[in-house]
Amino acid sequence: MVDANRITGAARELGGKVQGAFGDLTDSHEDSAAGRLRETAGRAEGVYGQAKDTARHAADEAYDVAEDIYDRGRRTLQEGHERSVEWPHASLLVAGLIGFGLGLLVRGRN
Repeated sequence: MVDANRITGAARELGGKVQGAFGDLTDSHEDSAAGRLRETAGRAEGVYGQAKDTARHAADEAYDVAEDIYDRGRRTLQEGHERSVEWPHASLLVAGLIGFGLGLLVRGRN
């Protein structure tokens, strides 16, 4: 999606070019200067619109990456849960080893 600032900036830039060219043809320094000013303002607005588009695109990409990471984590957690249900003895063994290790740590401090 193109930002509205890019569209209005391009229109303003084109209008400024036309006004500047008209001022050059009629030897009107006022029209020529106003046209160049409008052209520059239009160019600046177009650059601003491009920056907004770039920021919006980066935010969309970051959202997509975060969503993918979340989905992978959810699937990994689900797989871990399914394996613990399949092998309850292994889960109990791991929990026992963790408890034993914590007991050694606590006992070692006294």
